Amino acid sequence: MNIQLPYGKEKMEISIPDARYNGSLISKMTEYVPEKSQEELVRDALAHPIGTPKLSEMAIGKKNVVIIASDHTRPVPSKIIMPQMLAEIRRGNPDADITILISTGLHRETTKEELVHKFGEDIVKAEKIVVHDCADESNLVDLGKLPSGGELIINKLAYEADLLVAEGFIEPHFFAGFSGGRKSILPGIASRTTVCYNHNAEFIDSPYARTGVIEGNPIHEDMLYAARAAHLAFICNVVVSASHEVLFAVAGDCDRAHVAGRNFLLQYCQVDKIPADIVISTNGGYPLDQNIYQAVKGMTAAEATVNEGGVIIMVAKSSDGHGAPVFYETFKNEADNQKLMDQFRATPKEKTIPDQWQSQIFVRLLQRADVIYISDAEDEMVRNLHMIPAHSMDEAIAKADEILAGKGKKDAKITVIPDGVAVIVL
Repeated sequence: MNIQLPYGKEKMEISIPDARYNGSLISKMTEYVPEKSQEELVRDALAHPIGTPKLSEMAIGKKNVVIIASDHTRPVPSKIIMPQMLAEIRRGNPDADITILISTGLHRETTKEELVHKFGEDIVKAEKIVVHDCADESNLVDLGKLPSGGELIINKLAYEADLLVAEGFIEPHFFAGFSGGRKSILPGIASRTTVCYNHNAEFIDSPYARTGVIEGNPIHEDMLYAARAAHLAFICNVVVSASHEVLFAVAGDCDRAHVAGRNFLLQYCQVDKIPADIVISTNGGYPLDQNIYQAVKGMTAAEATVNEGGVIIMVAKSSDGHGAPVFYETFKNEADNQKLMDQFRATPKEKTIPDQWQSQIFVRLLQRADVIYISDAEDEMVRNLHMIPAHSMDEAIAKADEILAGKGKKDAKITVIPDGVAVIVL
């Protein structure tokens, strides 16, 4: 069986013996062909918003307009969405003072080069763009308490806008259920304190804080409350293909439009698990596989179908290395996974530290399976993160076979997940 896997901006060709190939978990979205172009899909969504007036009508009389946009770590086709949102706002109010606010969450600052890649030269030159800084207290405002008891502190520029809107995309998310919608506010433009509390150990441990789950998800509930409190008035969100082209678009109310988007996704991205002792997964290629931190997402898809005591082979280019210093140091400084899990679970909500949630989820899957990591990252870095480095699929499978042979298993079956962030494994 010959299979192509996304690896950075390229493809990795792998070959698996037929006798060992157990099947692939692939989103049916790969078969979906929209009847309209990307531009037309977004235009139609903006023309028929769900639960709100048109954006052009909402912009009338609104002087200070803020558009929240995703940062460099998200494959949002902003070159398609942003020009149309800008045009809609100016159609209703040619004199609107518009600011594009980059929702970095706790990520590093987006560079000018990345902004140009995201929006194109024209928008970067012509529009006012501000990058959110979760630690800049002078540009944050306290809105009181979240339903869970955490502090709700967000970007002041967004809160003081006469009209606050957002672009984004919807995909399965490994603990918020789905990306997009309300996530533009929390974590997008929230303070570090607010994000850390929302991602606390108790919430991450919840059986409802899983891919594709919204009902009963405590993380989602706080996020939606934050969006309402921030007065997020309108969203334009899309569902994208593996090549990051628009397949479906919704616009309107931050919750009702998001529901329509995730209902569309659920028709196509739910897959039944195919249990195996070896499971290969990816993070969908660039931009989501730029670092090891983000690659945990794709590993959770493998976690849902790998047998206890099995091996996950993760394919993620990771040209930016680990991507999160605290996450990296956590594993480098403690070799015992159970000690790490005990430490996370004992941490009070208000004492949650940056990246603890990713570390907690990572430990959870490391306790279920060994992880062999194919990447461009340094071998020592991979080992410090409690994984086994490899630089080809043949090498990775050989190492997996060696691990399993020590447990009395030979010629283990192999399940493949070509895009681990695109599926909800049932």
